[in-house]
Amino acid sequence: MIRPFRRADLEAIRHLTVVCFEGVSIDRNMEERLGVIGDRDWRWRKARAVEEDAADAPGRHVFVAEVEGQVAGYISLRLDHETRIGWIPNLAVAPARQGRGLGRRLIRHALEFMTRQGMAGARIETLEQNPVGSHLYPDAGFVEVARQIHYAMRLPPEPEG
Repeated sequence: MIRPFRRADLEAIRHLTVVCFEGVSIDRNMEERLGVIGDRDWRWRKARAVEEDAADAPGRHVFVAEVEGQVAGYISLRLDHETRIGWIPNLAVAPARQGRGLGRRLIRHALEFMTRQGMAGARIETLEQNPVGSHLYPDAGFVEVARQIHYAMRLPPEPEG
């Protein structure tokens, strides 16, 4: 069953986010190369991003896949009614539920919702190191439109003074 997000789902989707983005997160890549930056690790930052997706804000939506009463996956959406483009910033499926079409069903649900909301286009991103996204998204009908390289650096501490 795919249903709208409820506040009670927040901890479950935070947990899924950290588990599912372990090897495929820009923030994790930064931390791997540069160490922890600031007082928060990549897991905290990624979980915070999904909290922002779940915030009760215009154009933001999260749908949850529930299996046997448990959150088994989720997809988050951001709709821009001016451009009529919807964006899927996060999609996660519990490892024990992967490979059974649940991610595909979440994408289909999101695209149908976007269409009903008047969107004319949809976008989703993945890292090259994410073999699931690199296969699933084209298979769901998305076409590659660009590649981007992310750079990061550690800044020196502020001089005391």
